[in-house]
Amino acid sequence: MRPPPSIEGRDRRRALALAAPALLWTLVFFALPFGVMAVLSLWQRTDQGLQAAWTLANYAQFLNSPAYLQAALNSLEITVVVTVLSVALAYPLAWIIAVELPPRFRRLALALAVVPFWTSYVVRSYAWSLVLAKRGVLNGWLGDLGLPLLDLANSRAATVIGFTHFFTMLLTLTIYASLVQLPPNLRRAAADLGAGPLQIFRFVVWPLALPGVMVGAFLTFALCIGDYVTPQILGGGNDLALPQLVMLQIGRRADLPMAAALSIILMAAVTLAYLCMARWMKAPAP
Repeated sequence: MRPPPSIEGRDRRRALALAAPALLWTLVFFALPFGVMAVLSLWQRTDQGLQAAWTLANYAQFLNSPAYLQAALNSLEITVVVTVLSVALAYPLAWIIAVELPPRFRRLALALAVVPFWTSYVVRSYAWSLVLAKRGVLNGWLGDLGLPLLDLANSRAATVIGFTHFFTMLLTLTIYASLVQLPPNLRRAAADLGAGPLQIFRFVVWPLALPGVMVGAFLTFALCIGDYVTPQILGGGNDLALPQLVMLQIGRRADLPMAAALSIILMAAVTLAYLCMARWMKAPAP
């Protein structure tokens, strides 16, 4: 039986009133700035200033410039490597916290996992630069042990290490949230039915924990590909990434339309990653 129209209308107005602050926030701080940036990306910078040319020349310049394409490729390569390494390191750590540790120690372990988030992002990057420097902490230890020194300063490897340190902790939290909800009886039942440890992991644990893995991997991808600080400090500008290219357009060339076009391309990459993740999550299990 349908409720009276007055009650139905009142519920609709109440729901709209509750959602209004979030909708307003999204409109003002995301949709509106994104629209302005999209419009600006169709303009051009000339000697006389910005010109509303309404052209795709900025996007064509990106596609026809080897330097721009290489920066985009660098960003994608770094992001994919960081995401894979972070998942590979975070999953065992999350498993140990959620399954192996006694419940009384889990809060302490989670608190230690969250500690890196309490440190300033810039300070953390500079700390890694001191560790990986040519005469830094790491080479000091290697020298004391009589081992060959590593040249990691101002390199892609340093950028990957800095990113992986941060995002491993982030992924640990998202994967832990999925693993801790798995009833232990599921693993016991699979073992009683003759499944080995690898089969239990493949057919029971992994499918049920996959949402946490995918959410953490997507957050890692989205935050890593748009990060400017870590590649700038640890990479030293040797492997130019797309966010650094955006800052160069603003700081050195004052080419806001080109910077807006590059930002739209970054947003498109993140959107594509989200669509791939959503499609994978909806795909039927094999």
